[in-house]
Amino acid sequence: MENIKNKELQSATFERLLQHLDERKDVQNIDLMNLAGFCRNCLSRWYREEAEKKGINISELDAKKHIYKMPYSEWKEKYQK
Repeated sequence: MENIKNKELQSATFERLLQHLDERKDVQNIDLMNLAGFCRNCLSRWYREEAEKKGINISELDAKKHIYKMPYSEWKEKYQK
């Protein structure tokens, strides 16, 4: 498979994962950590780290906003148990 097509598929898959997590706000980060060994916070950290490898500066809060689809503080207030 062409590298560009592969990257497009990986990107679409990642966005689909984020959409799925956004639709499942009932699933708490601790549940994800216990079952899968990663959570939304891990995804935001990985997102920021990969950006930094490419010379792109993204703050922790902006990375979390991308993953949570809203400011992290708002998500915590509304959905964290």
